[in-house]
Amino acid sequence: MLKKVVQDALNAQVKIEAQSSQVYLAMAAWAEIQPGIDNITAFFYRHSDEEREHMLKLIHFINERGGFSVIPALEQPQLTFPSIKHAFQQLLEHEIMVSESINKCVEIALEEKDYATSNFLQWYVAEQIEEEALARTINDKLELIGDEKSGLYMFDRDILTVSMEAEK
Repeated sequence: MLKKVVQDALNAQVKIEAQSSQVYLAMAAWAEIQPGIDNITAFFYRHSDEEREHMLKLIHFINERGGFSVIPALEQPQLTFPSIKHAFQQLLEHEIMVSESINKCVEIALEEKDYATSNFLQWYVAEQIEEEALARTINDKLELIGDEKSGLYMFDRDILTVSMEAEK
């Protein structure tokens, strides 16, 4: 049985994962109407789907442990971005915030001596290491490109390969 403090922390994380899915969905919808960046669009849609899966994994865990998962109301995400570079910078900042939240959940689980939850959350810890590394790599590449259209073309061509390599 989950202690209330652990359940509350996990439900807060459910909201963060759901909000993450919405944030990346908004990025995808915006990217989809920008000319010539189909793979960037696909990257954002895929990222949104992954965040939803992370949310569902938490919901199932909470319920399986005798808790009650709460499906949260979400805030309206940002809908437009000044540039692709700006959207990916926000993605990095968002992933750092998610990592901090996961770490807080682990801290609470350990304080409560809930080793099953702590063990479960290790998957999220590892996932966030990968997510942040991928976001940093993408931002580094965009920094190298600068404002060159040909560079953005190559970046769009390669982004799905870069993201798949990071998942290995």
